[in-house]
Amino acid sequence: MKNVKRLVISTITAGVFLMQGTLTLAQTGASDKVPANEAIHPFRVHIPQKELTDLKHRIAATRWPDHETVADRSQGAQLEKLQSLVSYWGKGYNWRNAEEKLNALPQFTTVIDGVNIHFIHVRSAHKNALPLIISHGWPGSVFELLKIVGPLTDPTAFGGRAEDAFDVVIPSLPGYGFSGRPLEAGWGPDHIARAWDVLMKRLGYNHYVSQGGDWGAVIAQAMGRQAPAGLLGIHLNLPATIPSEVDAALAGGGQAPSGLSEKERDVFNVLSTYRKTGSAAYNVIMTARPQAIGYSLTDSPASLAAWLLVHPGFSKWTYGDDASKYPTKDEVLDDFTLYWLTNTTISAARLYWENGGRSVISATAQKTTEILLPVAITIFPEDVYRAPETWARRAYPNLTYFHEVDKGGHFAAWEQPQLFAEELRTAFRPLR
Repeated sequence: MKNVKRLVISTITAGVFLMQGTLTLAQTGASDKVPANEAIHPFRVHIPQKELTDLKHRIAATRWPDHETVADRSQGAQLEKLQSLVSYWGKGYNWRNAEEKLNALPQFTTVIDGVNIHFIHVRSAHKNALPLIISHGWPGSVFELLKIVGPLTDPTAFGGRAEDAFDVVIPSLPGYGFSGRPLEAGWGPDHIARAWDVLMKRLGYNHYVSQGGDWGAVIAQAMGRQAPAGLLGIHLNLPATIPSEVDAALAGGGQAPSGLSEKERDVFNVLSTYRKTGSAAYNVIMTARPQAIGYSLTDSPASLAAWLLVHPGFSKWTYGDDASKYPTKDEVLDDFTLYWLTNTTISAARLYWENGGRSVISATAQKTTEILLPVAITIFPEDVYRAPETWARRAYPNLTYFHEVDKGGHFAAWEQPQLFAEELRTAFRPLR
């Protein structure tokens, strides 16, 4: 608990200390020498009180369904647990604390391809810091990455070395959080990948690395395939490693292919059970009909919370009952409230539709053999998919780092920020 508090305090301190210098750079970027459509503008969060009052009123007016008929979450978020969380959301949770977390860090916006992109940008005080862009996924946001800013930008305060420092850029995906919502189709992972290179170059970086899990991994891999000038390598915590023959067997609901090792067969069985028990149902509906599910998510906070919690990354989350485990109840509600206040439930879901049903963990679907840049992978034991190293080495021609750690899940930076930061330091050290 003390370590995580120190992470937060250090991150906030770093943000305040570096804010002035970064703002000056942003204002300089908006001078006459820079085209108006490439300007970088400082950004701060302040939601009008009437929006927060409306949220509380809607929570109080929730019409609840009847109780599930099973003793587990196989039918979705369990009624009593969800009611308790939503009740706290309406009566005890304070969004202003979330605003303070964001506003303690330097935030900016810039327009890329007609869409306003919101991002956090913290420069390290250490010399020769390696520029790093980190992408979140669904149902996450920039909130899941805040606690790693301190350890990455100021490693000496967290047991690291000064030469392991990073300059950190954390954008909100288009259609998520405080980024703009694309008004036309076409903003899939490949488009976002190209936009992230534009962003890094606009910030003045001529070399950098990219990291991602969930959708962030898909985007980082797209960047790896595109290999823009200056991109040195990528790190993934949800790699696309499933071989084609395994993919085909899973899709057909058949038996495991012959020749698999014991570990590979165990992974196959887990994936097969995942599909057969409907764990990917959220993926199917948002890929096929994001607009349909968006109406209820936009109208009801309780519906929004229940839908976000259906993600298997929350399958072992205890609703904040254990104060020693992260994310806490307030941290998860920071994320949920961001979706609500920015009205981005539909625009975020459309990323699934834009992806066209291509599996995010299939090596074939993600064209991993086309990624010739260095690839680093960290496997967290409680993640949705735990890729075997044998499959990873088949998938990526230039796999330079593979490590299975002993704790953490799908939201690794949220759950284990210190460990996550240590993995990035180690994985990217050869590229400095």
